[in-house]
Amino acid sequence: MERISALGLDIGKKRVGVAVCDGTGLIATGLTTIERSTFALDIPQFEKIVKERAATILVAGLPYTMAGEVGTQAKQVQRYATRLSIALGLPLEYVDERCTSLEAEEILKERKKFSTRDKGAIDRQAATIILQQWLDTRRSGR
Repeated sequence: MERISALGLDIGKKRVGVAVCDGTGLIATGLTTIERSTFALDIPQFEKIVKERAATILVAGLPYTMAGEVGTQAKQVQRYATRLSIALGLPLEYVDERCTSLEAEEILKERKKFSTRDKGAIDRQAATIILQQWLDTRRSGR
């Protein structure tokens, strides 16, 4: 079986939720939340994760509009993700992330691990959902 080491990213204006997967590519897990600063200061944090996890691909959530179009927010995510991909020298793929933050909040509420003040937990959970969707699609051959 091919080993996979992907980073799932929930890219926001203030934070980036980061998720990783097990080597088999079956299960995504939230890893950390990076507080965005300047791009130059963000990069070393990502480089450290890429090195530690031997990551080979970035999977970013793309927040399409409810009509399925690439709106302003999605364009901002694409710009940041593309710069990140180039800086890290890793390929980049996107997953439709509409409503993942709401889904993440629901999951955290069910686990009784939810606080409206802990936006980082929501971002990590959203990144986990994004990466899990990508892994499931990849495994099913779609």
